[in-house]
Amino acid sequence: MRGSVNLRYLLKSQGPLLALILFISVIFSLQVVLGPSFYENFMTVPAEVVASWQMLRAGDISDVKWSEFGTIFTAALLHGDFGHLLGNMIFLWIFAALAAELLGHRWMLFTFVFTAITGGLCHVALNPGEYIPCLGASGAVAGFEGLYLAMAVRWQLPDPHVWPIASPISPSRLAFLGVLGLALDFMGYTSGVAGVAYGAHLGGFIGGLLLGGAVVRMPGVARPR
Repeated sequence: MRGSVNLRYLLKSQGPLLALILFISVIFSLQVVLGPSFYENFMTVPAEVVASWQMLRAGDISDVKWSEFGTIFTAALLHGDFGHLLGNMIFLWIFAALAAELLGHRWMLFTFVFTAITGGLCHVALNPGEYIPCLGASGAVAGFEGLYLAMAVRWQLPDPHVWPIASPISPSRLAFLGVLGLALDFMGYTSGVAGVAYGAHLGGFIGGLLLGGAVVRMPGVARPR
């Protein structure tokens, strides 16, 4: 009986987030089954996005590949391997669940889309001549970290107790985790480590900071500082 009550509460509090995670997981399953032909056109290739943007600015609309702009978001729904998927989904679950708890499901979903786009845009801006495709939801994950950090700085937030977090943890510790992630990304970017879209992490984090610092309203469970 208690298990069914907990499950009902979990679905009510995190249903849309769980649906998002399931959707991304199903897409990854299709990637594995159908191969690159299924998803290669949905990955972000910075040089191709920049080329389409330059054509658009020049007024050469007939040759613009409009789908290239869409990949800035669709790449966030794709993953390179199971480890990539698992890591992103765990941290997405934690920080997006916090956003849903404090702001509601609509803001949680909007934050995912918005920070996935800001992450993709930043990756393209920092790598304009890059032809290596980019994929993964890590930009949006960093976006939720930035969102929570900004809210923790603006307001006194309650200690979150969101599954899969086993017990309440102070907002300052979670905010520190976001800052630590950004610092590690910056070190990786400046050291030239390849294979990680540090620009997407940075852009997503900045997008989350913008939402949490200037857009969202104070949650009802928070207090002003």
